Amino acid sequence: MDTAASEPVLSVREVRKHYGAFQAVNGVSFAVAPGECFGLLGPNGAGKTTTIHMIYGFSPATSGSIHVFGQDIRTGFRRIRAQLGICQQGNTLDPDLSVLENLLVFAGYFGIPRREAEIRANELLAFFALEAKKRFQYAELSGGMARRLMLARAIINRPRLLILDEPTTGLDPQSRNTLWDRLLDLKRQGLTILLTTHAMEEAERFCDRLCIIDHGQVAAEGEPARLVAAHAGSHALEVESPEAAMAEHLAAAGVRFDRSGRRLIVYGPDKAALVALRERFCAESGFIRAATLEDVFLRLTGRELRE
Repeated sequence: MDTAASEPVLSVREVRKHYGAFQAVNGVSFAVAPGECFGLLGPNGAGKTTTIHMIYGFSPATSGSIHVFGQDIRTGFRRIRAQLGICQQGNTLDPDLSVLENLLVFAGYFGIPRREAEIRANELLAFFALEAKKRFQYAELSGGMARRLMLARAIINRPRLLILDEPTTGLDPQSRNTLWDRLLDLKRQGLTILLTTHAMEEAERFCDRLCIIDHGQVAAEGEPARLVAAHAGSHALEVESPEAAMAEHLAAAGVRFDRSGRRLIVYGPDKAALVALRERFCAESGFIRAATLEDVFLRLTGRELRE
């Protein structure tokens, strides 16, 4: 995709958000092109959701600039908001309304005439396989159905930019794959999507480009495959409880490797070199696999648990 060929749908430049002495976001910059799915990845507390909140005007930036559809979010919020679809991480459906009413009431916030709102709502219920549940209260829905309803509600105004904050968190595999199918359909229709996620498979499946954020700063940005090639190579060798001589050899040779508990993970652009390492040091305990986006994520953000 040639992101220079057209004006970005979203441009974030040197954005900072401070809460007293705490810097939640510290100089983040990226741009999202029309029709692109752009991902924000990062550990808990990295600044992803704070960045999202600033983009749709929920929380003002301390400094820097955010332009959506070419307009400054600080001065064009109302015009911008009418063209945004937002699916938040938490469930914000109205428990006192039916499935259909949740869509119709939300459509009213955008000034969509009642008859048009009914047409759009029924189309979306069909698209998200919720037609049979239209008279149900949202409390009667499964977690997957509730997430599909939230996504339907987010696009009832036919937005130019859809913002998804960890849309599949907590879903079972069947519900997650159903939601992924619908998201792929929306992407094929040309909808521009900004996605935050902890799921590496989700990021690799949907994102044309992504930005890894850690401690409020951009650690890396680019296409998933290119990030993997740049930071982890093509393959990885995993070894359980390696001999000390192996780590010493790797350090002396300048080979990229990480430790994770008792495991040692060696990265390389050449599978044959990893095969030779395995035969020399760990023929019984080592196995070789393809390098993944998760390797990149852990290499850039660390392997320690965060609360």
